[in-house]
Amino acid sequence: MAYNFANLSPADLEDLARDLIGREIGVRFESFTLGPDGGIDGRHAKGKKAVILQVKHFFGSTYPALRREMKNERAAIEKLSPKRYILATSRGLTPRNKEELSAIVGPALKTESDIFGPGDFNGLIRKYPDIEKSHIKLWLSGSAVLERVVQAAAHSFNRITRSEIETKVRVYASNPSLKKAHDLLETHHVVIISGPPGVGKTTLAEMLAYAYGAEDWDLIAIRSLDDGFAAIDDTKRQMFFFDDFLGKVALDRRALSQKDSDLVKIIKRVQKSPNARFILTTRAYIFEEARHVSENLSDQHLRISTFMLDVGAYTRRIRARILYNHLLVAPTPRNHVIALVQSGKIREIIDHRNYSPRIVEWMTDVVHIGDVDPAMYPSAFIYALDHPRRLWDTAFRTHISRSSQHLLFAVFFSSEYGVGIDDLRLSYERLHPHLCAKYGEPHGPKDFEEALRILEGGFIVISGKQVGFINPSLRDYLIEYLNDLNFLIEFATCGCRTNWARLLWQHGAKLNPSKNDMMNFALSFSNIAEEFVHLPVWKRVRHEAGTNLYVDGISNTERIALLLKWWKASGNMRFLELAKSLAHSPIDGFDSWRDGDELVDLIVEFYETDLFDDAPLAIEIAAALETGLIDMIDSGMSLDELSGIVNQVDLWKSYLGNDVSASIDRAIRKEFDEVRSSVSTIESESTLNDHIETLQKFAKRVPIPESKVDRAIEVVQERIEEIEEQTPPAETPSFDADPDSEIDQFDNDALTSLFAPLAGSSGAR
Repeated sequence: MAYNFANLSPADLEDLARDLIGREIGVRFESFTLGPDGGIDGRHAKGKKAVILQVKHFFGSTYPALRREMKNERAAIEKLSPKRYILATSRGLTPRNKEELSAIVGPALKTESDIFGPGDFNGLIRKYPDIEKSHIKLWLSGSAVLERVVQAAAHSFNRITRSEIETKVRVYASNPSLKKAHDLLETHHVVIISGPPGVGKTTLAEMLAYAYGAEDWDLIAIRSLDDGFAAIDDTKRQMFFFDDFLGKVALDRRALSQKDSDLVKIIKRVQKSPNARFILTTRAYIFEEARHVSENLSDQHLRISTFMLDVGAYTRRIRARILYNHLLVAPTPRNHVIALVQSGKIREIIDHRNYSPRIVEWMTDVVHIGDVDPAMYPSAFIYALDHPRRLWDTAFRTHISRSSQHLLFAVFFSSEYGVGIDDLRLSYERLHPHLCAKYGEPHGPKDFEEALRILEGGFIVISGKQVGFINPSLRDYLIEYLNDLNFLIEFATCGCRTNWARLLWQHGAKLNPSKNDMMNFALSFSNIAEEFVHLPVWKRVRHEAGTNLYVDGISNTERIALLLKWWKASGNMRFLELAKSLAHSPIDGFDSWRDGDELVDLIVEFYETDLFDDAPLAIEIAAALETGLIDMIDSGMSLDELSGIVNQVDLWKSYLGNDVSASIDRAIRKEFDEVRSSVSTIESESTLNDHIETLQKFAKRVPIPESKVDRAIEVVQERIEEIEEQTPPAETPSFDADPDSEIDQFDNDALTSLFAPLAGSSGAR
């Protein structure tokens, strides 16, 4: 692959030149600041005189401009009087150009071959491929590589585009965390990237995932653990990515106790799979809370700490390069950049206790700083670091209209993962007029489109037909902003979607309102509760090849549980009547994937709590749910789903009727009868090994002839052998060379040297 180096910053090109040319001539160049002598990008000193390397990033500029620059450098070169002077440039050169530049530089240039142009760089890159791979910004931005990454992510990785990847790569500051994450991933097949909010966890995870995508791995962004279970296929190289995974499973104790065992299970499956890798990110404080709550996450056998990577700290040089890259790449107004560099506040920003890539990204984005006077920009930057929680507050309260604020509320309560534009419009057009009427604000028919247009890029991202927050910090801000129960009651009154009702109720309940306030809050859901028995649980989308099912709203079990909570809080019997109706006639029936073992938990709740004492309909509802559970089991399900239900039924068997156990026994016998068809679509060797363990466990629960058990296991093993024959070797990216792993000395002179060119104070680079 031939590179033109356009996507490298001057500092990136200097790093690359030092590594390549240093390897070629057998020396180690140290990074050297401008200082009083000037004209040095790399120095190798042995004895009295040094070998000096100077790098000129003139891509897109002209040869006459480079020639003028070198004429201006001649005096500095003579003052340095190096033993050997080497010039490297990204500007294409002809033999005549090199001859002319040799004469301009003078006797310090021993030979024209000490002038390296882009062709020479590419030759060295082919010669030293380990250096190429260590400079991720170089090879990941190559045209062919970008195309492979986009194709690898085309179906499930948020439909990323080449331009989106290029932008992320250009602002990314290479650091040792990438190699550490890669090494953990290859050792354990799993890496959990942890750190404070805004520290760059997602960016690091994306860079690592893109690197694998460049090697033809499928990139699969998952939104739930069920997504991961369904997708593991050992015949393909698969990179799973679960961003903010603990935040997505809703960290109350009950939810975590149900979900963390699934997390442990999928981690173990990935660890056993030769062709699966799993990247997860989490905010550090959430992970610590989760470990405190969860026995499974503290499991010594899993040893989760062995594949944890904390990216909470950056060296001074990496901090500087992150800011430098953003100022260079982001559309930060030129006058703002000059004012910042000349203010002398760069040092204060880099060393600030609250420094984070997220604040840097915010304060270099023209959307957020466009109305800041250039002279005030340095002070505004420091203020943002002093008061990081005020970033969204100022923008939300003063920069956008009420109609735009209402759209952000609609996104917040529509889904944790983003929402389809059509669904968002429906929620917005119920919420927006209601709030406008309540608070005397005008509204119009084009408010939705106008709000989308205003918010895109600064507050939300629109990918295809999906809308989501631009980053998690906005959701975190709105969590605090919306902590007003009276305000939330207005949201409940006009709700029209089941997801909306669940998220809104959860948000209000966390405020610990008084009993009377809780009653009023529950009653405000009366309108949407009536729709629970009609709104679909699945969305059917027709294609040429058939019809696909997509989740639409919350499940039947979740609806019934929510209705029971509203009844308990309000005493309104209508909620209980609606719960009874759903228990008898669940929409499309109870589903093993969506309801599963949660249905068992719901039945048990009637017996564990005082619901029978307080609810005259409780016995009838519990009986209807048990009948629904039996029907669900008899209708068939995957072995994983059946195993989860078996575990729950065995745990609570004293509360469940004999008919439930009988249906479990029938389902287990059916698994042995139909084992060949069950495993024919499974593409994961680790899943099949778990399949064998589950069959063996089932055989102890239900009397199955030993010969039948042996035959079933033999069928599964035959399927494993088929997959082994189809499984390609897992080729992974290599980060053998790690230029950032050396002791990082980055003093104030180096800081000045890095940023001075951005203000034009040192000429073209």
